[in-house]
Amino acid sequence: MRLDSWRGRTLALGLALAMSLTLTAALAYDWIQFNGDSRRSGNNTQETTIDASNVHTLQRLFQATLPAVADGAPAYLSAVATAAGARDLVFVTTKAGHIVALDARTGAQVWAHQYPAGACKINNGSSACYTTSSPAIDPNRQYVYSYGLDGKVHKYRVGDGAETIDDHWPETTTLKPYDEKGSPALSVATAKSGASYLYMANGGYPGDNGNYQGHITAINLADGTQKVFNANCSNQPVHLVDSRVMPGPDCAEKQSAIWARASVVYDPDTDKIYTATGNGAFDPANHHWGDTVFALNPDGTGLNGDPLDSYTPPNFNQLDITDQDLGSTTPAILPTPASSKIKHLAVQGGKDAKLRLLNLDNLSGQGGIGHTSGEVGALINVPQGGEVLTAPAVWLHPADGSTWVFIANGSGISGLQLAVDGGGNPSLQIKWQKPNGGTSPIVANNVLYYAGSGSLRALDPLTGGPLWSSTQVGGIHWESPIVANGIVYITDEAGKLSAFSPNGQVPAPPPASTPGAYLPIVKR
Repeated sequence: MRLDSWRGRTLALGLALAMSLTLTAALAYDWIQFNGDSRRSGNNTQETTIDASNVHTLQRLFQATLPAVADGAPAYLSAVATAAGARDLVFVTTKAGHIVALDARTGAQVWAHQYPAGACKINNGSSACYTTSSPAIDPNRQYVYSYGLDGKVHKYRVGDGAETIDDHWPETTTLKPYDEKGSPALSVATAKSGASYLYMANGGYPGDNGNYQGHITAINLADGTQKVFNANCSNQPVHLVDSRVMPGPDCAEKQSAIWARASVVYDPDTDKIYTATGNGAFDPANHHWGDTVFALNPDGTGLNGDPLDSYTPPNFNQLDITDQDLGSTTPAILPTPASSKIKHLAVQGGKDAKLRLLNLDNLSGQGGIGHTSGEVGALINVPQGGEVLTAPAVWLHPADGSTWVFIANGSGISGLQLAVDGGGNPSLQIKWQKPNGGTSPIVANNVLYYAGSGSLRALDPLTGGPLWSSTQVGGIHWESPIVANGIVYITDEAGKLSAFSPNGQVPAPPPASTPGAYLPIVKR
């Protein structure tokens, strides 16, 4: 799902949003990547079939067995041309390196490929390499991208799985897949220039062992060229190697990581991408950016070998020593009211159970890179307590245009609202919290969904009150749900893909939107 504009400023914008939803209600839509859009908002405003009035009728439509566990979120594409005719497809990436396309209405497998671990062992030990990444679909709707355990991103035709193999594809994203895990979801974004990019981030495997530096690979989808930004040794814009194993560029500093679920977020208002790192040294003079939020150009470049802007907590050394990664999640971009004196805001969580408001135009509040501190207002304790390892969901309340953010973790889930005082100072106000924990939440048609082990839940986003739940799912690690065209999908640790729909029936297919066109909700 791609939303061309979503900064909420006034009540009028909220009303315009509701009107636009009415106009686009009859058309099918896509969910092309983890959390939907390039901001990773998790807010599906195009869903019209399931709402608060009928979500309680959800029943299981099907449960499909996958070739391995898919420890992420599906992607969805409507009206795909296949050998059997036009079909809606769901795509998943498995831990064992599969990409699987399934019929979105029956769960039947349409095609699959695998790039397995083979001889790849974690830290060159005894356990096979794996990935917790999720797929992403090209904005042109012709290709789906998936990370393989060969350390490369692969490009497949959506209808039949035919792989593109040429001078660029598959694209190398790590030369050390045994030390550098492909943790986060793939993401796509189209910059103001019109260029579209695919992003893959790499960190380390659990246990924080091995030679890894944490990096982003940004791939230009028009020509296949790529650029690399390393969190350690950012002055080396290349894929680094372990020089003890093979010749090539290395970095003496190690074990910073980019591993959060959303990996990279893109803000069209600032025309920058943002990410966050966990662990590793913070040493700007030597180009090391551990436990830091930083900004880059959409093509993955910074300035003079460093980021364009950065934020680092003053207690960065303690965070590193105690393994309280700031980058356990990525910045969640918040639509900001016109009354706010700071126009571009994001909230950053972390393993330290704190929430920080950040100014995306001036991350440290001091202008430029390498400074510490600079949060907007006071740090906020995660309402339910506990570390945040999930991606927040961000929601614009259509009735009044207010901005909400939802944080789920192992301790529960909470809802916070963005407020602005008379002086234009923004802050987050805690509105509710509930004890049932889970993974990354989403909002679809003003219903909040999230999953915890053995359960999938729907809540009222204004109160956290329960609307529906099911225990027909298996264990949950990073798996998170999506909603598309009247069906809720989720994978689980039992290697299943489950689908839920009103009364367990296949929804009537809505008219397909124009291929390649993503309907804007509000134009500015």
